[in-house]
Amino acid sequence: MKDKIKLYSYFKLMIGSIIVAVLSGLLAYTLKHLTTHWQDYLFEHVSQINHYLYIIFPSIGITIIYFLRKYVFQNKKNKGIREIYRSLDTRQDHLPLYKIPSHYINGFLTVIFGGSTGIEVSTVVATATLGNQMSKGGWAPMKYKRELICAGVTAGVAVLFGTVLGGWFFAIEVIARGLKKTVLFSCTIAGIVSSIGIYYFEKEPLLSFPVEQWHWYGLPFMMLVAVLGAVLANYFMKLVLTSKKLFARIDSNFLRVNIGAITVGSFILFFPALYGDSYHGLQQMIKLSTVSQGAVMIPISLLILVILKPLVASLTLGAGGDGGVFAPSIVAGAFLGMAVALFCNMIFGLDLLILNFALVGAASTLAAAIHGRFTALFLICSMAPGAYILLFPVAIAVLIAYAVAKKINPYNVYTYPEIAK
Repeated sequence: MKDKIKLYSYFKLMIGSIIVAVLSGLLAYTLKHLTTHWQDYLFEHVSQINHYLYIIFPSIGITIIYFLRKYVFQNKKNKGIREIYRSLDTRQDHLPLYKIPSHYINGFLTVIFGGSTGIEVSTVVATATLGNQMSKGGWAPMKYKRELICAGVTAGVAVLFGTVLGGWFFAIEVIARGLKKTVLFSCTIAGIVSSIGIYYFEKEPLLSFPVEQWHWYGLPFMMLVAVLGAVLANYFMKLVLTSKKLFARIDSNFLRVNIGAITVGSFILFFPALYGDSYHGLQQMIKLSTVSQGAVMIPISLLILVILKPLVASLTLGAGGDGGVFAPSIVAGAFLGMAVALFCNMIFGLDLLILNFALVGAASTLAAAIHGRFTALFLICSMAPGAYILLFPVAIAVLIAYAVAKKINPYNVYTYPEIAK
């Protein structure tokens, strides 16, 4: 009898995981493509009309978000992945249904108007809420709330980055924070479902440049990038903490929104690569760096972007934008890796491959920021065609970055006591 009850529970968990995965995949797919389309459209048209509009564009997006929060979502705040942790740690505390439209709309508005974050955390919380609501609605036993939340996150992240393994590991090591048979089961079911969607609808990688080879002599320099990526991740975390503290002291909502947003817009005016999630800027900088390696200003510009991307992302979040550290960590880390490769090529006369170092830097910084080693490994190796050829050096880099980051600070951006994400 007990075996039949257990089997029936697993059957309901499987059905619930499939439903959650389908809905989460659709949510991630639509948010990704709507955001990409409108971000690119607005970015191109603003530059054609008047570059100075970049200064006020983030204010438009964050102001709309402010009024939506006040009048539509009744001043209920979004606190990112910490909300998921709180829900997982207590059976009574659930992710309310409004989190789905709130994060979906606010993430979309933040990025398309130039807010320098990304839609990854918005997607994660929205898909986790889908899973939570499925368990709350009685589709599976309430004891499987964690499993359905992780199933939603698996599918959402998998569709965003086009990699099932990346989504699977993110749900396991960052959200679930441990191995459990039922969690592995639900995440695997969600991964299978999302793989079908990726195969038919989401084949294009984030970067269009193919990875063709890597050289063993570059490995020590990649290890250097890993260490610097850990430092960069800690710098980013400190900026987020400081920004949230400073903006919390501003009583006027008008001043809080506009001081932060206009500052972000001013940086974008001089460095358009900082607009939105900056994946377009990363594409342009890789192309420019590849064809003009001898230009001294390129690595200097990259170092400036390494410093500024975490700063403008922190200002965006402090001003009230919706998002997190995924895209900024990936982009800033990629800029860091490119800068190191270019400087080494110029100083030592080497032939380090720029794209390879961009991916190593992105993986290192992401792993250090979220303490997700396997997540960073598989997400970044899916970002460019043929990037799995870098599996070994990227694995070495993320392990070093993770170890150094834990040595610097045992917390990550989601667990740091004072960061109310």
